[in-house]
Amino acid sequence: MPDSTMPDSATPRPTPYTAGKPVPPESAAALLARIPGWGADLDPKDRPSFPREKPGIPTGARWDFPERQPEKWPRERSVEHAFLTPVFGTSTPPKGTSGAIRKYAYKMYSEGRAAHWLLLIAADRVDAWEQHLRSLATLRPDNPVTETGVPSELSRGGVRSRFGMRRADVNHQWIDPILVGGPWVLAGLGAAAVVRALRRK
Repeated sequence: MPDSTMPDSATPRPTPYTAGKPVPPESAAALLARIPGWGADLDPKDRPSFPREKPGIPTGARWDFPERQPEKWPRERSVEHAFLTPVFGTSTPPKGTSGAIRKYAYKMYSEGRAAHWLLLIAADRVDAWEQHLRSLATLRPDNPVTETGVPSELSRGGVRSRFGMRRADVNHQWIDPILVGGPWVLAGLGAAAVVRALRRK
């Protein structure tokens, strides 16, 4: 079944996915008039890669448009792209609440918006907690003490290295216990409150 999002021979193809060199949609003069500072690197002496950019030099690609990777589930893509890239990662399919946050970030915001990246960062944090909660159902749940490196601070010179060594993380070490340990403490207090409420019933 043909892909309706795949351009045909009469449709201009997105520039990253073609074997030939793209033709600029606008002239250099038009771009310079519209975009302040455009063309600052037009002088070939400013671009060591200029010889490879000359028309007529083959790219080495053996295709006009690359074969598309099968899409096993609806993949998120940036709104700047006309369609999904021909090749994409499949190692971590979005799932749960974190997956919903990631899909929303890609659907609603351009990669040029801070909201896009802030949502992706928040999704990473949510994903971490989803994995923590999932580990509680296994025989080897996460250990926040050993997995955050607390024993190595005492046994491998961690405390000593924080003084006089110009470590970059010393400036924010005061807040690290709050950011790393705080959520675990809150989760423990919440679990204790739930157990206490169940006992009262």
